[in-house]
Amino acid sequence: MLTSVQMAHFVSHGSLRLDAVVPPELNAEAVEVLRDGVRAAPHGTPATLAYPEGSFVRRLIELDELAGVLHSLVGPEPNIDHHAVHVRQPREGQAQPLHADAIIDVRSDAFDVQLMYYPSEVTLEMGGTLSVPGSHLRRTNESDTGRYQNLRGQSRLVCPAGTVVFMHHGLWHGGRRNDSDSPRYMFKIRFNPTVRQRRLWDTSDLHDPRVAAELDADFPWYEHATGRLERYNRVLLWRSLTGDEDFDLEHWVTRVSNRPRGAAA
Repeated sequence: MLTSVQMAHFVSHGSLRLDAVVPPELNAEAVEVLRDGVRAAPHGTPATLAYPEGSFVRRLIELDELAGVLHSLVGPEPNIDHHAVHVRQPREGQAQPLHADAIIDVRSDAFDVQLMYYPSEVTLEMGGTLSVPGSHLRRTNESDTGRYQNLRGQSRLVCPAGTVVFMHHGLWHGGRRNDSDSPRYMFKIRFNPTVRQRRLWDTSDLHDPRVAAELDADFPWYEHATGRLERYNRVLLWRSLTGDEDFDLEHWVTRVSNRPRGAAA
């Protein structure tokens, strides 16, 4: 299970990374499985039905650490939105535009989560997934951001084999071109929650000062004014996740939700 500090990090950054969390024997099996492809499941299929017991994907998502993070983010018995095997061929000479995996999404009280699994080591030369921390609550439509080539503070994934990234569905990201001589594999599953996403993690550290510090994180690409709006949206999400309607950062939400009811003297 995630701690409150880790959950706050996800809310501010839009992702959580677990390096080398999948054991080597499962990584070796994964390469063969992904080469053959993974049978599609209809949108809305419960994960336990989409991936039968004993199957490679079921064993992957039931690894203790992955299952704990998944439960913390979307709760028990999530549905499958879709999954995909992404392969970047050697020296293919093209990259994926920067995008979010969603139409404009105005929800402040719910989100989908994408599990992105890298069975083999990803070097800088192999491209890796580019992502923009803190971009997930900026309201955009899919590839609206495709014209941007680089943003200050962006992250280009370089990781050991067996790394898994859990990503908010709205995070801006894109697969970089592979300039190596080896194919790069990534397996993605998008999960839809079926329960209200409220206090699904270990909340014993809910009042740790590091929670507010994580939620108040700044990123180099933020504009001065709009960066405040990003914090506002984080507060709305944190209030929904915790049920604490009084939580705030620098009164960003409090000052615009004030509805005085007292009569003037």
